[in-house]
Amino acid sequence: MAGRINDDDVKAVRDAVPIDAVVSEYLQLRNAGGGNLKGLCPFHDEKSPSFHVSPAKGLYHCFGCQEGGDTVDFIMKIDHLSFAETIERLASQAGITLRYEEGGYTPGRQQGERTRLVEAHKIAAQFYAEQLDGAEAEIARAFLAERGFDQSAAQHFGLGYSPAGWDHLTRFLRGRGFSDQELVLSGLSQEGRRGPIDRFRGRLMWPIRDIAGEVVGFGARKLREDDNGPKYLNTPETPLYRKSHVLYGIDLAKKEIAKTSRAVVVEGYTDVMACHLSGITTAIATCGTSFGEGHIKILRRLLMDHSGSEVVFTFDGDAAGQKAALRAFEDDQKFAAETSIAITPGGMDPCDLRLAKGDAAVADLVESRTPLFEFALRHVASRHNLDTTVGRAAALDEAAPIVARIKNSSIQHESAVQLAGMLGILDTQFVVRRVSQLARWARERGREGGPDQGRPQQRRGQAAPPEQARPAGPRGPALNLRSPARRVERELLKLALQRPDLVSPAFDAYGADEFTAPPYAVVRQCIEDAGGATAGAADPSYVPRVREAAPDDTVRAMVTELAVEPLLTRRDPDEAYAGVQLATVRIAAVDARIADLEGAARRSEAQGDHAGSAAMLQELWVLQQYGKTLRERGAAAL
Repeated sequence: MAGRINDDDVKAVRDAVPIDAVVSEYLQLRNAGGGNLKGLCPFHDEKSPSFHVSPAKGLYHCFGCQEGGDTVDFIMKIDHLSFAETIERLASQAGITLRYEEGGYTPGRQQGERTRLVEAHKIAAQFYAEQLDGAEAEIARAFLAERGFDQSAAQHFGLGYSPAGWDHLTRFLRGRGFSDQELVLSGLSQEGRRGPIDRFRGRLMWPIRDIAGEVVGFGARKLREDDNGPKYLNTPETPLYRKSHVLYGIDLAKKEIAKTSRAVVVEGYTDVMACHLSGITTAIATCGTSFGEGHIKILRRLLMDHSGSEVVFTFDGDAAGQKAALRAFEDDQKFAAETSIAITPGGMDPCDLRLAKGDAAVADLVESRTPLFEFALRHVASRHNLDTTVGRAAALDEAAPIVARIKNSSIQHESAVQLAGMLGILDTQFVVRRVSQLARWARERGREGGPDQGRPQQRRGQAAPPEQARPAGPRGPALNLRSPARRVERELLKLALQRPDLVSPAFDAYGADEFTAPPYAVVRQCIEDAGGATAGAADPSYVPRVREAAPDDTVRAMVTELAVEPLLTRRDPDEAYAGVQLATVRIAAVDARIADLEGAARRSEAQGDHAGSAAMLQELWVLQQYGKTLRERGAAAL
């Protein structure tokens, strides 16, 4: 049985790895104000960023799907890891040596399955890279040289060579403590007649990394005529590697994609290399499959889906390339980014183009791109006889919906005019009206039957407020967020978690009965159990302690949400702002107590309990005076 990771080491790992650095490996984050960051949620599809990260608190929360937690929770969720695997990965990144209880640490026995498979791929990549320098790999080096790639290029992309023997890598990894079962499961080995043998033999190797930079698979290129296998052989589907969710080069390109808001999609490994070496460092490619839904999700999180972002596809000008381009256009609406196409001249791919005409030609190829919808329109027009009325009408019927799909209304109008000229239709306004009508019908259908039915439409780039963003499914305690009193209670709890220095020590004197929403009262109790806001004012472990004090996952999620949710002020919160929240919550509690006492006093009087009624009236008078003072002096009267 695997030993338990030492608690102090777990805490050291949590403290050592900033959450914004971890999350930024998977999506682009931008300033959300108040020291927080926001981006497109990686756990559900959305067009406006509602995923918030608080670096100061080490927490994240999505106001769309309600996912939230700390750095460990994020890695466990996004990479489907166990708790131990997550701690092991983060510890490795932070350079922390973990201690295991119940017998200590034994490599190969204590680590989780995914961690073991990642480690095997890391060692395999190093093994292949070392083999590239050997005599047997001369054919691989010659292949690279013929395509304009020198030793430094091979090192930059981590290229390697798999020896031609049956089990060189298998025996090497066995010697490093990996079992035959792990090697087959990883896809590095496959079952042979007498046990596992190497899957890749005598081939040029490209390590395929995920967005976090971990090697999860390999692409292997045939080099010899006597190799009866396919030209390119990729790692099979494994617990690590799913080709529909991997983009080659994404680890090298992600920062520049986020910075420039542009991604260039090419067709092969050598094309990615050629583009990067030519200065197009946003180039990525799929791994033996067509560009699809999983790849789109990866790019959308980096591009942030704002109107200025762009995805450029490069395809050969032959029939297969045109077919691929049209298939890419089918996914156009899944991007908020504009999509373009760059057709390589003479059927050359970017690698061939660089070899024939140099780095500048590759850069010029990307700059010569045209909108993908324009390419699709030309394709439609080429399939009809535009010399006849019937042909022009048929072309319009097919092309008008394409123009209606264009997101930018001004581009849509200009494209409708362009379409009329392309088809030879003299009545330009007829085409414009036709496109406008189709676009309007599409919007109406979306409002009536789409997932956002009945919800206010958000502007692009504007996060939906928490009240509107919550899905219809189970989401913990139901709250009337439209109640002004409860909104103020929520704001006060947010301050107690995010800026305890502004509300302490007054907040710690508040009772649970001063929070009218029962879940808020539970959160307030969690704060007390964690030592109170006063203790948390200078303690970085304060919010984690509050989360640990939560009685269940629902309350823990609410603590996370309140610790990350932006405050309802456009300026930096100060003592005056905090005082208003403190006073407003106290006034509401006093008013509620006054109403209760008035009713009780009337009942006592009616039952003839004059002494009891008199005592209540005395308390009532004190509370009324206190309430009056609170309204006049605010927080100064607390």
